[in-house]
Amino acid sequence: MIARPSSSPAANQPHAVNTTLESDAARTSTIRLLLISLRPEQWTKNLFVFAGVLFGGHLLDVSAMLRAVAAFAVFCALSGVVYIFNDLADRAADRQHPLKRLRPIASGRLSPSTAAIAATILGVVSLAAAVLLSPMFAVLSATYVTLLILYSIVLKHLVIIDALTIAAGFVLRAAAGAVAVFVPISHWLLVCTTLLALFLVLSKRRHELTLLVDGAMTHRPILEEYSPYLLDQMIAVVTASTLVAYSVYSTSTETAERLNTTRLSLTIPFVLYGIFRYLYLVHQKRAGGSPADLLLTDRPLLACVGLWALSVALILYSPLGR
Repeated sequence: MIARPSSSPAANQPHAVNTTLESDAARTSTIRLLLISLRPEQWTKNLFVFAGVLFGGHLLDVSAMLRAVAAFAVFCALSGVVYIFNDLADRAADRQHPLKRLRPIASGRLSPSTAAIAATILGVVSLAAAVLLSPMFAVLSATYVTLLILYSIVLKHLVIIDALTIAAGFVLRAAAGAVAVFVPISHWLLVCTTLLALFLVLSKRRHELTLLVDGAMTHRPILEEYSPYLLDQMIAVVTASTLVAYSVYSTSTETAERLNTTRLSLTIPFVLYGIFRYLYLVHQKRAGGSPADLLLTDRPLLACVGLWALSVALILYSPLGR
């Protein structure tokens, strides 16, 4: 009688190896999808955190810069948490959007429960890190997360309030960055940040309205309360206010005394060009859906922002500015 070959661990090894490889691939895919959902390409918005250290005179202070970098990292993580919860709340509407339907949660490639658990853990860890930096910084960080989650749930459905809420998120970034390096929060910092943020938010609303046309209300119901004409009027008011506010700030006696320079007004042309370039891209190139993408992909705009930052640094931190 011929004995049948018996089952052995060696015989089952290929199956076990394949199962392990599939499991590792699934974990890698989930991590990759979570990273995509955190939207690292949007983290340029958190550069507002460095406004305090730049205009507070601590750019060359290693300790202050390390604290600012830590604050930037915390807000990158927290903004990622907000993006995930926003995608969870909007996944049904996002499936109707020509671009957002490709996002991991909207497309169904990333489980909503997995995304929610990961975002919660990341949020708790980030807020714990914020407490280590400064209690007040932690308060502003928690306020930022709470406000933006409220936006995802209810505030985005309130006309004008939706835009003001997003702008408030930028202001909280700038204020938290100042607190992290123990710099007094200038009222000019808050005013200019608010106006610039409103400019970006309203331009984004206009892009959504013109891109989706008849499907705009299906994707984002609040867009029914807006029209291109209304948004153009609001953008015009905010544009003029931003330019006036920055011009007054850079030429005021108070600023000259506090920063020990009278040459900050030399940076006004960069602000003028940057805003006009952005308006050109919004109206002529139908862009503006993602300010972060525009900053990274439009070379003239990127060069303008870079030259503005360099000129501010030279004026405030070198003998040339005196």
